[in-house]
Amino acid sequence: MTMDVDRGQYWTVDELDQAELCTADQARVKELLALCHAHLESVNEKNIVNAFKLSKLSHEGATRASGEPFYLHPFEVAKIVAEDLAIDDVSVTAALLHDTVEDTSVTVENVRTIFGDSVAHLIDGVTKIEGVFANRHAKQAEAFMKMLLSMADDIRVVLIKFADRLHNIRTLQHLSREKQLKIASETLDLYAPLAHRFGLFKIKNEYEDLCFKLLDPNSYNFIARKLKEKKEAREQFIGEFMTPVETELGKLNFDFEIKGRPKHIYSIYRKMQQQQKPFEEIYDLFAIRIILEDPHTKEDCWRVYSIITDWYTPIPKRFRDFISVPKANGYQSLHTTVITKTGQRVEVQIRTRRMDEIAERGLAAHWRYKEGGAAGSATLDKFVNWVRDVLDTPRPDAATDFVKDFQLNLYQDEIYVFTPGGDLITLPRGATCIDFAFEIHSEIGERAMSAKVNGKMVPLRQKLKIGDQVEIVTSSKVNLNPDWIDDVVTHKAIARIRQFVRHQRRVIADNGREIWEKRLDKGKVEISDQDLMKLSSQMGFKSLQDMFYQIGNESYSVDKIFKKVRDYKSRGRLEEEETSLLQNLDEQEFQQTYLTKARETVDKRSLVIDGDLSNIRYHFANCCNPIPGDEVMGFISRNGDVKIHRSACKNAIHLMNTDSERVIEVHWAAASASQFLGAIKVIGEDRVGLVNDITDVLSKSFKTNMKSINVNSDSGMFEGILTLYVNGRDHLQEIIDKLARVPGVKTTMRYE
Repeated sequence: MTMDVDRGQYWTVDELDQAELCTADQARVKELLALCHAHLESVNEKNIVNAFKLSKLSHEGATRASGEPFYLHPFEVAKIVAEDLAIDDVSVTAALLHDTVEDTSVTVENVRTIFGDSVAHLIDGVTKIEGVFANRHAKQAEAFMKMLLSMADDIRVVLIKFADRLHNIRTLQHLSREKQLKIASETLDLYAPLAHRFGLFKIKNEYEDLCFKLLDPNSYNFIARKLKEKKEAREQFIGEFMTPVETELGKLNFDFEIKGRPKHIYSIYRKMQQQQKPFEEIYDLFAIRIILEDPHTKEDCWRVYSIITDWYTPIPKRFRDFISVPKANGYQSLHTTVITKTGQRVEVQIRTRRMDEIAERGLAAHWRYKEGGAAGSATLDKFVNWVRDVLDTPRPDAATDFVKDFQLNLYQDEIYVFTPGGDLITLPRGATCIDFAFEIHSEIGERAMSAKVNGKMVPLRQKLKIGDQVEIVTSSKVNLNPDWIDDVVTHKAIARIRQFVRHQRRVIADNGREIWEKRLDKGKVEISDQDLMKLSSQMGFKSLQDMFYQIGNESYSVDKIFKKVRDYKSRGRLEEEETSLLQNLDEQEFQQTYLTKARETVDKRSLVIDGDLSNIRYHFANCCNPIPGDEVMGFISRNGDVKIHRSACKNAIHLMNTDSERVIEVHWAAASASQFLGAIKVIGEDRVGLVNDITDVLSKSFKTNMKSINVNSDSGMFEGILTLYVNGRDHLQEIIDKLARVPGVKTTMRYE
């Protein structure tokens, strides 16, 4: 760009029109415009070109962690919005400028003057809130709520945010390992399930795979290598499977496309963990998709289904009709799993081209269709109303609790139940009659006494199944039970029950304070709230409010507390030994002492596991049992110890999202003489001597000590879990490979 300008000035259209682009930037703009013309209905080229120019000028001199000029980031985000989301040219323009108001001197009003109200509105919605909360995680939660609030007004705001996060994840390798873990875990825990709820399956899958690659590169590379090895055989099988079907469809003059893609890597990994099976025993590694071109209709999808099942045997339990009953995000397709003549299982998905676009782009596609038909608009309105309903529900006190509760409704399978009047209600799998009651209306949930499912009286705690017809019997007054919190899964029900419990606690605590103040008056003792707060902490209470609550519900003697206060006032200390422990420190004290000290130690010397730990105590998490070679992270507990987790551990991901300030980077020592606990799952034929053969391998070939062995046998098959001491991941894999060669053993794998 040849124009020499001051970044702080108020930009005008004329200045942007006159600014010239270098050859490389001209090529970038040409590439973006080509994507827009290929995927969007209309393109305002002048706005897009000027937005690119303003982005570069306003970010002049700024670079990313990779060293690249910063303006290339919004350019890549705009490409994702144009190609993968295919919303409209206004969104592409806003994507190019989404960081300008936050990071530069450009104002929303300046943007409004140049590009109009729509672009300015979107940029204002995407701009992050800064300085609202003290800690980083709360900021993220608040920014997330701002995103949802904006989305409820204009769905394009959150779609641009998805594109922004996707490009950030694609370039995460340039950040420190610690930042990689935090951002990847947040994306996997929050953005991926939200993208799933939006129906943005392509973006959701990429989120998950890229995050998984960062969190557990060993497992990711293993599955990727296995998929690559089987690619040729997979393509040959798809061709043989589809040949007779293609012939039949051709005779009936169907216009169609066939895709046979493997499932994404993270979903395969989840299946391996959930089923505790090795890669070779995960059968549904790919799905064949048959897409009917326009003007084929949903009736034609059923005709194709009939042809498929004429050739191959369907498995009734694996049939899903998402055409007649779409998912809440608008997803429509016929799913069936069939068995070939050679006994192989194949998942087949049948849909129209429009259904496929909605399946890939979800709510982004609905937004495009909203003007063209009632169906797309109705689905979009239904989703936006759902978001507004979540936001209107009384929220917990902390922003982080809101995010945690919101996640409950994002990633779960859905069931469809009916009201007595026949209205369809969508709920997460595992929902109970209580969830149903709150879903209909908060007041019905609060007054629910019993329920009828399919005409029969059932407990309110009963879980619902697909197709149930539910009726709630209510009382004339509030009947809400705090114990229901363990029997609900929807955000709406959880939030209302928590609000009720908090109100009850406040009433009891207020009563406890009155009892305490009367006891002070009676004993003629005075003490400030500040001193009382300190003493309550030393006595083991979580807070002053907690002390009053325990007095109010009579679980702690007010006279006992009074005696300690009187001793303190007369002697300047508690009569009994003070019980103040690290877990009773408030967060500010914890930050100032142990957390700061641990971080300073790590800054001076890289914390090494099983090496020089710089006088910091550590131990390994039992939930994931990390061993050398695993990707790991450290978490500073409230007693000052460091707990080591595998990076892909569910608990580790939760910790990174809830207490990210306590997460530290740790590394394995270059060499280790220590032994670590590992576990192996072995499945085979239940023959005489098999257990002896397995233990011989461990004792003779590897001289490995076993901690335990749990064995079960059923219908001639043997299954065992071996817990043993190993030097590291490579050592464990050697044992797994050796055990796989024992006669009669069918499967060996690391047991999680």
